[in-house]
Amino acid sequence: MWYLEVLSVQWLLWVMLGVSLMFWFRRKSSGGDSLTAFEREERVMSAKDAANASSSPMEQHPSVDPTKMGVGRAIAMLTSSGDAQANTSSSTMEQHPPVHPTKMGVGRAIAVLTSGGDAQGMNAAVRATVRVGLYTGAKVYFVHEGYQGLVDGGDNIRPATWESVSMMLQMGGTVIGSARCQDFRTKEGRTKAACNLVKLGITNLCVIGGDGSLTGANQFRTEWSVLLADLVTAGKITKAEAKSSSHLNIVGMVGSIDNDFCGTDMTIGTDSALHRIMEIVDAITTTAQSHQRTFILEVMGRHCGYLALVAALACGADWVFIPEMPPEEGWEEHLCRRLIDQRGRGSRLNIIIVAEGAMDRKGVPITCDVVKQVSAVYYTSTSRLMSRSLLIISVSVQLVSKQLGFDTRTTILGHVQRGGTPSAFDRILASRMGVEAVMALLEATPDTPACVVSLSGNMAIRLPLMECVQVTKDVTIAMAEGHYEDAVKLRGKSFMNNWDTYKMLAHVHPPEAKSGVNIAILNVGAPCAGMNAAVRSAVRTGLLHGHQMLAVHDGFDGLAHGNIEPIGWSGVAGWTGKGGSFLGTKRTLPQGFLKEISQNIAEFKIHALIIIGGFEAFSGGLQLMQARENYEELCIPIVVLPATVSNNVPGSDFSVGADTALNTITMTCDRIKMSAAGTKRRVFIVETMGGYCGYLATMAGLASGADAAYVYEDPFNIHDLTVNVEHLVEKMKTTVKRGLILRNEKCNTNYTTDFIFSLYSEEGKGVFDCRKNVLGHMQQGGTPSPFDRNFGTKMGMKSILWLTDKLKESYRHGRFFSNSPDSACVLGLKRRALVMQPLAELKEVTDFEHRIPKEQWWLKLRDILKILAKYNINLDTSEMASLEHVIKKRETV
Repeated sequence: MWYLEVLSVQWLLWVMLGVSLMFWFRRKSSGGDSLTAFEREERVMSAKDAANASSSPMEQHPSVDPTKMGVGRAIAMLTSSGDAQANTSSSTMEQHPPVHPTKMGVGRAIAVLTSGGDAQGMNAAVRATVRVGLYTGAKVYFVHEGYQGLVDGGDNIRPATWESVSMMLQMGGTVIGSARCQDFRTKEGRTKAACNLVKLGITNLCVIGGDGSLTGANQFRTEWSVLLADLVTAGKITKAEAKSSSHLNIVGMVGSIDNDFCGTDMTIGTDSALHRIMEIVDAITTTAQSHQRTFILEVMGRHCGYLALVAALACGADWVFIPEMPPEEGWEEHLCRRLIDQRGRGSRLNIIIVAEGAMDRKGVPITCDVVKQVSAVYYTSTSRLMSRSLLIISVSVQLVSKQLGFDTRTTILGHVQRGGTPSAFDRILASRMGVEAVMALLEATPDTPACVVSLSGNMAIRLPLMECVQVTKDVTIAMAEGHYEDAVKLRGKSFMNNWDTYKMLAHVHPPEAKSGVNIAILNVGAPCAGMNAAVRSAVRTGLLHGHQMLAVHDGFDGLAHGNIEPIGWSGVAGWTGKGGSFLGTKRTLPQGFLKEISQNIAEFKIHALIIIGGFEAFSGGLQLMQARENYEELCIPIVVLPATVSNNVPGSDFSVGADTALNTITMTCDRIKMSAAGTKRRVFIVETMGGYCGYLATMAGLASGADAAYVYEDPFNIHDLTVNVEHLVEKMKTTVKRGLILRNEKCNTNYTTDFIFSLYSEEGKGVFDCRKNVLGHMQQGGTPSPFDRNFGTKMGMKSILWLTDKLKESYRHGRFFSNSPDSACVLGLKRRALVMQPLAELKEVTDFEHRIPKEQWWLKLRDILKILAKYNINLDTSEMASLEHVIKKRETV
């Protein structure tokens, strides 16, 4: 029969082969075979042994040292695996889940170096890069002594461990060293550097430095393939090594106290340098007032006037010289007139700030060194430019010291600006940049351009490195060509805002014509540093617009009881650097005094209201707006300026006063950590302010390197406390035998500071002992930080400008009338800009029971805090920055 012929042995063999092939293809399409990792390795090794056996006798090495037999094999397997992954990634991207953050760096190596001039905060950036790199599974290396260490190799490139970056956070300078390297400028030097990296399998380089250092890194990356080819030709590396290191990823973080790199609002070290400057200016102010002296201070900034400009704003200087905007012709007489006017208004001192790179419109330098040596003018054939400079300054100093009779002193701050402990801002900035830098390196492809991690507003962003370098160069070109307005614009929006604020407040002659507008200003809630700076700026800006400014003492209580008086230009002199609230402040809300308040608004003819304070200011402004239906006098423009250490005002990412409090906590924690490091095996529990808002506890934890920070917004239970205790027990087994725990004052009703202290004390018996500290009201005191002075000054000016526009819109039928929702707003910093947000809209996003916004941006930073404390959590990479772009040509400005 026919079927007997079909059912033959050959036919059965073909069927079995077909079934086997079907199963093999199904297993292949589902992601590989079922071999174990050991079996796959054995198969690869067998294949390599067979290949070696089939090679010519000249290529066989039977006498190879057994310890060297595996050299090259692991690299070959990794390379093969990587190639296979690269070839299949596009077709299987949708099938594979995203890589877990703790696996992103497996099999990869990252090197970190600091180069150029040192800056406070560099160590924080190194620490974050190392710890986040280790968290991702990557190997991390220190490169000591900058590019020189990269060229020299050897012990200059060492593996980094978790413990090796401990106690680094609060140290100034750079622990791993920085050096000017001439060797790296040559191709020979860069070839040596490439060889050293290839031998260690390093293909990811994180560079912390200025524009020169970052430009060198980009050149290194650009010619990487050429350098590898030369090394292979010279026999210094093998083709396999060259293939496994085929491309170099570069990410930069800008470390420079001058803030001279375009594309970022702040560079690492700038805020700390401002702290040093303001400490000295505040000290000089006391002696200057005593003797009625004029002080001329020179600050750093050879090519950028940021330090001088912000310092001038922060101390209320009478004049500032910056490279980007030289003074007009005849500035000497103008300067003297301004000094005379200030003295005529009752001022006992004058402060002039000079950037070291300042010059006049003819390119003649204006420096404090020249001023000091006026009496010893000499001329040489080789220094005509200096002689001309001396003549110009001589005229100015003679006018100040002889014609005016002012006792004048000069002070050059010098390298003291680079030294000292980094500020809380710089530590947090550097830590965030370090995290972003590691992610940028691990996400980079061969086509990704070298990028720099920057700050825009409160956001970490990535920008193409060479675009930023080009814009920085364009600033220099613009200054050289006399396009000074372009130079200021190219510096960025932050620099422009600072310059516009200075120009506005530099005027000392309010217009004679009056606007007929009366604006009242009051402080509400708890006092905080920076309130006085905001009041001063608002008062003087209002006077310059022809308004009458009214000071309301003791908050809404003073507004209800008529404690109101006019305040003039000299009435706010010297307020910028003073803490607390000179107007007086109370927590009283207007709800119970609406009738009295409306009567006083009518009696004093108040046309607009500025409320400076915390959540009470927000709630009070909202109550006044809601009472407009019953009290027509309240139909006036109202603006709320957030000012509170708690940073809990809806509508703003930052509040005036929070930075000063944060620095106070951070510096206290530094001292506590030193105590713990000395006694060993000690854990400190520290309670911070903030009400229900955990901003201070979280950010201070990030800035001080805390092991945990308990806040209301991130609920915790007894299991979490147990995990934290166990974490500290394990930590005590390492070389880092200390602990720091921060607790927000209202994070949990039951888990109080005393409870947590008792829990840690009991569970840590025999392993560590505990101490507790309640920082209390010291967080509200002290002189305001440079950030709070500058922020308060900008906010005060912006509020007056907005109110002036609103009053123009609301004037009809011979009176001012504003009852629309957008006439009562909170002025706040949101992401990248100062914006006005109606109180009515913010009401919907506010948790009034706990006095906090329903959403808070800083909660996303808590993952970074935990990772840097060595907790194995899942870092959310969904909102990591993507590559953006900056202006590339001056013509587009």
